[in-house]
Amino acid sequence: MDNPRPEKVAVVEEVRKRFSDSDAVLLTEYRGINVGDLAALRRALREAGGEYKVYKNTLVRFAARDLGLELDDQLTGPTAIAFVPTGSGGDPVAVAKALREFAKGNPNLVVKGGVLGEKLLSAADAKALADVAPREELLAKLAGLMAAPLQQFAGLLQAVPRDFAYGLQALIEQGGAPGAPASAPAEAPADEAPADAPAEEVAADEAPAAEADDTTDTPAASADADAATDDDAPADDAGADTQEN
Repeated sequence: MDNPRPEKVAVVEEVRKRFSDSDAVLLTEYRGINVGDLAALRRALREAGGEYKVYKNTLVRFAARDLGLELDDQLTGPTAIAFVPTGSGGDPVAVAKALREFAKGNPNLVVKGGVLGEKLLSAADAKALADVAPREELLAKLAGLMAAPLQQFAGLLQAVPRDFAYGLQALIEQGGAPGAPASAPAEAPADEAPADAPAEEVAADEAPAAEADDTTDTPAASADADAATDDDAPADDAGADTQEN
């Protein structure tokens, strides 16, 4: 601009800042829309997180050129711009949907294109943007896709130690793992001597029988001796009596 007036410079600076501070910008033509309908459209866009402003095409063109944006083809006819400020919680998809819904009842509103991030949007691109599912729905689908593998992974983590414990218990019961109880040896009958017992132990087992025989003979011998003594005693007494007579 040659010798621009300060107010025009201020507007160009405002438009440039709004472009820079927005996640998305949608350009519309509002020819034939009355003031009441424009107010209703502003409310709908505000609820979707957008701001709707009317600027002269010449001033918007200067601001877009300063930012390296080629929007001359879209800056024809009376132009109003829907901005989606960064960090405001606004959703470009929701704003595009609000514009489309309004246009269904008022065909004088025409979406000509815009900017999404650093990408220029044609009229067809802006229409496709309105067909995208809302952010909340996309986030819910993404969360569902992420949750399914995580749930499967958590199930595997729970199954691994459980299966390992079952396998280890089975191995221990079969006696194939360290710490498994050893099989108890078969016990020999109490009344049978082991086949490989030493000869000394066998002889020791027979010794009491011999001692029993000796003990049995001793009383008999004592009885005979006593009997002999008793028989001889009267004979001695008889001889003594004969000699006295």
